[in-house]
Amino acid sequence: MVISPGFDAFYTTSEWVIRLAMVAAVPLRRTPQAARSWLLLIFFLPVPGLILYSVIGRPRSPAWRAVRFSRLEPFFSATAAQLAALAAPDATSVSGPASGPVSGPAIDGDKTRLPMRGDATAGLVRQLGGFPATGGNAVELCTDYDATIDRMVADIDAARQQVRLLVYIFSDDATGMKVVDALRRAVARGVACHVLFDPVGSNAWLSGIRTKLATTGAIVQESLPMRLFHSGTRRDMRNHRKLFLIDDDIGYIGSQNLVDKSFRPGVSNEEMVVRVTGPAVAAMQAIFVADWFLETEVMIDRDVTVPQAVGTTTVQLLPSGASYPLEGFETLLVWAIHNARRRVIITTPYLIPDEVLLNAMRTAVLRGVTVDVIVSQIVDMWFVRLAQRSYYEELLGGGINIYHYTGYLLHAKNVSIDSDFAVVGSSNVDARSFTLNEEVNAILRNGAIVAEVEAAQQQALANSERLVLAQWRKRPFAAKVMEGIARMVSPLL
Repeated sequence: MVISPGFDAFYTTSEWVIRLAMVAAVPLRRTPQAARSWLLLIFFLPVPGLILYSVIGRPRSPAWRAVRFSRLEPFFSATAAQLAALAAPDATSVSGPASGPVSGPAIDGDKTRLPMRGDATAGLVRQLGGFPATGGNAVELCTDYDATIDRMVADIDAARQQVRLLVYIFSDDATGMKVVDALRRAVARGVACHVLFDPVGSNAWLSGIRTKLATTGAIVQESLPMRLFHSGTRRDMRNHRKLFLIDDDIGYIGSQNLVDKSFRPGVSNEEMVVRVTGPAVAAMQAIFVADWFLETEVMIDRDVTVPQAVGTTTVQLLPSGASYPLEGFETLLVWAIHNARRRVIITTPYLIPDEVLLNAMRTAVLRGVTVDVIVSQIVDMWFVRLAQRSYYEELLGGGINIYHYTGYLLHAKNVSIDSDFAVVGSSNVDARSFTLNEEVNAILRNGAIVAEVEAAQQQALANSERLVLAQWRKRPFAAKVMEGIARMVSPLL
């Protein structure tokens, strides 16, 4: 095939137009790491790079989705106002409107009265996610995979009014069918059941679970459905939340999906979930109602019912995703590490930190804070594993302790800070959870429940192998090269 000189000149000119145009376009709303990686790809491969960027390069919601999200503001504000009336004692200073600024230090004579850290944490989380911290909750920590499913099925079987499930993976295997059968029984009793699941996370079972759910009588909706001509949604921006709600009284939040724990051959998952009763369930309901509206434009509730106080734990919900102006979970995590005094423990299956988080951890160590990171030795995504391992030498050199959890895929996502508060939810410590996926986390403040989370973390540490910098540096050169390539490409994702 002969290419004319005219076409060759046109193609070369087009490549330079793409390069120059993308120098201006790429850095907008992207981290410096991501921008560098995209520009490197586009400068070497302008046309393929532009095509790839048009598909997965813009970490933002399409205009129609942003408009729908803005229409939810009165609903969120009304829910927050109801919850603010039950604000926890350590969050009273931030019980005003969610849209208002966090109060600064108060001046008392010649002394500056700084807010308690609990006040500041609650204030920051409210500014990020819109919901105040509320007291009066009872929280149970669930770490037994199958027992958690059985407990949720029992709660569904006891439901009187409604069941609402929001999940990333819903399978038609034995575990998924336990829940499907419970939904069928609930609908037969006259309970209103709504199911929202992600079709990408559930792709391996998509045809089967669609068919099975259709037989239950539940109202089923796929989140961010994969449509050929869907208007502008980046295909890999997914709803990664896990919220299971029964009546107005019970809510489950954490890392667990509705799938067998050993759904990958040779890999068995370990998870962490909290079962919440009390006022905070109203915030969980509001998140589900909002996600349902974003997909359907149907408000299944005009307002939510706030349950009565039943315990002593303070709970605050932090939703995050492309519709929010800041990276909610990362912002909280970086702030918490900067303010830590003694110890930070982070458990995550996927660890791809950016420079901001890396600097926060290294600075904390220099201040005398112990920073422990627990990651799984068994992995289910080889590319993520390579990218993750590329950071280990830098982390270990900065004094951060890295532990490889052995025996199972530790899929749990949790953080504890100074025995002061804990975070349990769906967010990994990577760019995907920070900027792309819809996530939700629970911030827990109460000595008993935080101690339980820390006890689970200590058990994980006991079942882990601590990496040693000198030994890590001895890994094969080929492994270092592959890790470096994965690290270079990972910001594109």
